[in-house]
Amino acid sequence: MKHYTHSLNDEDSNLESPRINYISHKAKGIYANILLDDWFKRTFEELPSSKRLLTLLLQELIPERKIVDIKYAPQEHTNPNPDKHGIRVDVEATDADGTRFLVEMQREPQDFFYERAVYNASHCVIRQLEKGEDDYNFPPVYFVGLVDFPLHDDPDRVLYRYSIFEDNDGEKMTDSLHYIFLELPNCGRALTPEATVLDNFCYSLHNMQFLEERPAELRQEIFELLFEAANIATFAPEEKTKYDYDMTTERDIRNQIQYAEKKGKAEGKAEERQENARNLKSLGVAIDTIAQALGLSVDEVQSL
Repeated sequence: MKHYTHSLNDEDSNLESPRINYISHKAKGIYANILLDDWFKRTFEELPSSKRLLTLLLQELIPERKIVDIKYAPQEHTNPNPDKHGIRVDVEATDADGTRFLVEMQREPQDFFYERAVYNASHCVIRQLEKGEDDYNFPPVYFVGLVDFPLHDDPDRVLYRYSIFEDNDGEKMTDSLHYIFLELPNCGRALTPEATVLDNFCYSLHNMQFLEERPAELRQEIFELLFEAANIATFAPEEKTKYDYDMTTERDIRNQIQYAEKKGKAEGKAEERQENARNLKSLGVAIDTIAQALGLSVDEVQSL
């Protein structure tokens, strides 16, 4: 994975990280895997407690902004290029002064992940500029990426924040764009006396489906709301049915990816990899995931 080095000022990192196997140990069936797309959106946008939960998370991530209340915004952004699809993020919200927060959950490593964050945030900026106006004094945009794989090697650091600085003296160019990443697996300090709320939050998201009960260290309001939202016993019957289906589909997809990877390596035949790609594509697996798993380019997978 490529590190966005020149425009985002932070230390270098090794982004060649192994993929995480989400079905590596048995889910307990007490708390849902809310990293799945629909369930992430349900947790952070669709429940009565979602707004408060997201506000508490943003307060931890951006304490200097004094975020008190938020409102949700449409997640679909029209692409100015008519030949391209619109840009969609998982959750988008604004605070009282118009500052925008784009929140995305990414479970799989992919090439150019940072560049994709820049691309999505830029469309949010464009959307704020009214047609025919030349006033570029728009409110700040924060891209918040929750990633269930390590972008950096430090197992005890979950939070990385980026802004746009001058390379030599560190002068901030603008306060208009910010990028925040939470690396869920790097929660090595979680549940210890040294743990921050964000350490424990990452631990919760990364391990929730495998827990039988909520650890005693997770008693603040943010965890009360998070575990309540993920408690499968509180799901409506139709939600429980859908969740069971989604988890079954998730396991099937993982198994097919693992099988395709092994077969592709063993046979090395382009036609075999393309056939496996077609099968995965028909299941709705992300193009980037298929390309990485089978050693194909994104364009090759899209053309199938």
